[in-house]
Amino acid sequence: MTLPDHHLTQGERRIRSFHPHWKRLIGPAVALVLIAAASGAALWFIPSDWQFALYARAAVAVIALILLTIWSFTPYLRWKNTGYVLTTHRFTISRGVLNKSTDEIPIAKVNTVSSDQTLVERMLGCGTLTVESASDRGEIVLRDIPHIQDVRHDLFRLVEDASDGEIDGC
Repeated sequence: MTLPDHHLTQGERRIRSFHPHWKRLIGPAVALVLIAAASGAALWFIPSDWQFALYARAAVAVIALILLTIWSFTPYLRWKNTGYVLTTHRFTISRGVLNKSTDEIPIAKVNTVSSDQTLVERMLGCGTLTVESASDRGEIVLRDIPHIQDVRHDLFRLVEDASDGEIDGC
């Protein structure tokens, strides 16, 4: 997904690869439906015998495309191009569509792993993961992590294995 297998070091194994939770796509999906319905209605109500009907229809189409790009397509691309990879040696966070930024936290540097969930997030199975490391960045807060309890468990187990010296213990 975000970390190709040929970038893994010797003895490193991928434990889990995932995107943010799908709930981030609810707003863009609603926007898509509303913009399509509104532009369809606008096109329907433009009288065909009006002398500026062609310009009005073109304006509706251009406005609809701009709004779809801003409110649906761009958030989808951000979601699709945000990825998390948990391996036996590191936790990689990759973001960006045109410009890519990647943060890697070595498992051996992780101090604390915690998670928070609201009631709705508990029902959806996602939450906020906080990873505190002994690095310059200190604490990294990751929102909308799917299967938050499983990810937290895997990360905690890897941290424990790294502190015991059993890096390949998963």
